[in-house]
Amino acid sequence: MPISPRTALLVIDVQNDFTPGGQLAVPEGDLIVPLINRLAEQFKQVVIAQDWHPAGHASFASSHPGRQPYEVIQLPYGEQTLWPDHCIQGSRGADFHSGLNLPHAQLIIRKGCNPDIDSYSAFLEADRATTTGLAGYLKERGIDTVYMVGLALDFCVMFSALDARAAGFNTFVVLDACRAIDMNGSLASAMERMQVAGVGLIQSTELL
Repeated sequence: MPISPRTALLVIDVQNDFTPGGQLAVPEGDLIVPLINRLAEQFKQVVIAQDWHPAGHASFASSHPGRQPYEVIQLPYGEQTLWPDHCIQGSRGADFHSGLNLPHAQLIIRKGCNPDIDSYSAFLEADRATTTGLAGYLKERGIDTVYMVGLALDFCVMFSALDARAAGFNTFVVLDACRAIDMNGSLASAMERMQVAGVGLIQSTELL
């Protein structure tokens, strides 16, 4: 189907640390890269989200003595899962996967840059108040519909999709162009939350 110029593809966190061999690898995270490249050729507007943490970030287990990765603690803004150190600014792990080929992307939106607040979503930090500016950018460009692909489906993709809906965008997640961590039932929960919010869950065949 022809894709409207009022539509954008949002590519979430396809970075070395989230693909096999990385610090927080999503199983099969590298396998979606060729499909993302094919999908992106259909879109005039492509935005790439990049996790971009300063060293010592509050979401790192290493920043909390005695704590282990995947423990959950309370930070001033609420519950925070602690992660292995990942996507540190300027590191190889923070680089985009080498197979990603999106030369026509016009914006890279970096998130997780605030040392005290995590940011799964490309739209809102985890305090649920600090915006990244992405919604304003898309609206100023006349975008009303976003399609999302990337990593991980049950964390950064889900939160970005929920926030896109809340910001008023028609929102679709291309399921076969995503992969999930699926930790403690997180995938089933994410699918339900997206459906309840009115996020369209589709396959790439609907776009290619």
